[in-house]
Amino acid sequence: MIYRRIVEFQLRRAFDALNRGDHTPVLGAFGTPVEHVFFGRHALAGSRHAMASIGPWYERLKQVFPDLQFEIRSVAVRGMPWNTTAMVEWRDRFTMPDGTRRGNQGVHAVGLKWGKVVSLRIYCDTQVLAETLHDMQAQGRPAAGLPPIDDALAV
Repeated sequence: MIYRRIVEFQLRRAFDALNRGDHTPVLGAFGTPVEHVFFGRHALAGSRHAMASIGPWYERLKQVFPDLQFEIRSVAVRGMPWNTTAMVEWRDRFTMPDGTRRGNQGVHAVGLKWGKVVSLRIYCDTQVLAETLHDMQAQGRPAAGLPPIDDALAV
């Protein structure tokens, strides 16, 4: 179906923008209401429901991983324009403050309604991520040790 191809194209474009360090197109893709969740207990964890929290989360992502690069492994899209689910499987690579290269892998589960993202849940190897963030903080990247940006209690 053409609609599924369009959604896949848009998702790949969003990851391309993140690879360029530009999260503006990603922010523009969100609708309302919205749910943005990253599981775990670390600087990128939390549940966000307002753009006032989601924007700073992407700023933090850029501070913690300034050269983050995603490789999309697969994209699956199901549903109709008023209720679409997409899964994006990825691997990432980034440079630690000491110059070593590391990576992780995971899945973004995306819910869309009429072309707007209303739900984004990020699943990755949180143990690898937590260890990486700990090491980054120890190597002088303070944003890696900040508390989660979480507005779930404010909603």
